Amino acid sequence: MRRTTTRRKPVVRRKPRKKTFFFSGKLRSYSIIGFFILLFLGVGYHYRDGFLYYLGFKSYKLKYEQAEAKRISDVRNYQVLENHQGKAIGLDVSEFQGEIDWTLVETIEEKHPLEFVFIRATAGNDREDSQFEENWLGAKSRKMIRGAYHYYRPNENSLEQAQLFIKTVHLHKGDLPPVLDIEKLPKGQSLDSLKIGLRRWLKAVEAHYKVKPIIYTGEKYYDDFLKDDFSDYLFWIANYNFYREKIGEDWLFWQFTEKASVTGIKGNVDVNIYNGDVEQLRFITME
Repeated sequence: MRRTTTRRKPVVRRKPRKKTFFFSGKLRSYSIIGFFILLFLGVGYHYRDGFLYYLGFKSYKLKYEQAEAKRISDVRNYQVLENHQGKAIGLDVSEFQGEIDWTLVETIEEKHPLEFVFIRATAGNDREDSQFEENWLGAKSRKMIRGAYHYYRPNENSLEQAQLFIKTVHLHKGDLPPVLDIEKLPKGQSLDSLKIGLRRWLKAVEAHYKVKPIIYTGEKYYDDFLKDDFSDYLFWIANYNFYREKIGEDWLFWQFTEKASVTGIKGNVDVNIYNGDVEQLRFITME
């Protein structure tokens, strides 16, 4: 008789499953986070006086530095004005000065009368200064000699920029000649192309108003790019450096500061000196 064999299945012994709790992991994490929050708050409360002193000191230091810079600027402004006794003094403003109370705009340093103002009218080929009309009328109400300027964008069509200025600004007898403000270099075009564009703007504006425009720029820009090629124009030069104490002999106007304080105007404002007295200034106005 044949013996049959049966195979026994191996016995699998399973380890007993540990009981797990859903909140145990999260509770541990929350506890750790809570501990550090309490620790941070406790340290902050313990050293609260030191933190407040530090923050107050930093704030005081910043205010002190700003006040000191303004004090030094005011001293220079006073000295420059004293060095130009008899010269006509004026401002230039734009929408960046906000709303101006023209009834209060009279003097600078409570001593030097403000005789003229240049007002930004336009920028590029599509931007009219939001405060131009108000400033234009406000200057007239103060009987200040007024002029309008255009901020030139080198990478925009020069004739379109000229037409925007002509459409916006209506000059009358006694107003100053129009001003072209050029401060930037072009992107993606040559200096020769820039100069052609400037010439086109100047010629178009001159043809309309029957008077030669004035060019505004910084002294370095003037020396490097404009002095030779635009020698047939009069210049209004900006230079705020301390080494410059007097107006250049060949400058028509000098913008010597951008940090002056004038009653009626919030914040800082630019101040300019004309290379002559008030009567000489009237001589160059529109007829």
